[in-house]
Amino acid sequence: MAMTLRLTDDESDALRRRSELEGRSMQDIARQAVREYVDQASRRDLIDRVLDTELPRYAEALERLGR
Repeated sequence: MAMTLRLTDDESDALRRRSELEGRSMQDIARQAVREYVDQASRRDLIDRVLDTELPRYAEALERLGR
């Protein structure tokens, strides 16, 4: 699916400089950034779900260990 990404002038300049420095296209760098963001957010969501379900189960044991 194609989309348009609107960047500020400063964002565009920074992306262009990074592109030139790495010898990669601006599009490639932006796509990698999106993939990394989605991957990290997905991991955080998974960890949060596990903690929400598992911590209550072990709350008493954790409390005892903390004493």
